[in-house]
Amino acid sequence: MPRVLTHRRRQAAPPVPDATRLQLMWLASPALPVGGFSYSEGLEAAIDRGLVQDETSASAWLRDQLQLSLSRADLAVLARAVPAWQRHDLARITALNDWVIQTRETSELRLQAEQMGRSLVEWLRNRRMEGAATSATASDPRLAACAALPPAPTWPVAFALAVAQCLPSGVPAQPTTVREALVSFTFGWAENMAQAAIKAVPLGQSAGQRILQSLIDTIPAAIDQALSLGDGERQAFTPMLAILSSQHETQYSRLFRS
Repeated sequence: MPRVLTHRRRQAAPPVPDATRLQLMWLASPALPVGGFSYSEGLEAAIDRGLVQDETSASAWLRDQLQLSLSRADLAVLARAVPAWQRHDLARITALNDWVIQTRETSELRLQAEQMGRSLVEWLRNRRMEGAATSATASDPRLAACAALPPAPTWPVAFALAVAQCLPSGVPAQPTTVREALVSFTFGWAENMAQAAIKAVPLGQSAGQRILQSLIDTIPAAIDQALSLGDGERQAFTPMLAILSSQHETQYSRLFRS
């Protein structure tokens, strides 16, 4: 008697459509007018204190920041906020936004999160695309809800809305799509931080590209960590970064806003 198979073959996740991937690439672009280039997130203060002095120390600093800060906080929030925006779950969105506000350890880091969030919402309001998607995007009630988040929409929450607007209405985001969104967010951060290192250390363009490569090598594991975190496992605890960020507020000479 032939053996009866009692398990089902696991279906592969559907690929992310090209149109969605292109939208996510757009959100990762340094040309996005949200002001990310004006922040170093404490890196400039680390350079001023001699903790970062060259390509090697800059690369190590940024990899640590990716793993210990971004992965455990903003990426984890983004992973939960995208499906919440798709469900129009404003209570969930408000709770995530509150968490980001409450866990920013210095005024500079909080102002960055708020300013970039506001700027992205304004861009979403004003962008105009060729084709039929313009009116649907402009009339999206989630945009007004995001803009009204008190005291401001934060960067990862606003970014999650931009991602949700890239996706078909009423269709839950696939895990592959959420992961692609985190890749987009993290690569945009990595490019900005590599450029900050080039300007502030200072370094040459080739050194900046090597730093970017070292971050790219680390990004997949950081995203895996972020996707695995539950609400009670998110954290924003980086004491040295908080101290440096506070010191940056009164630093004598500086190029960046954080």
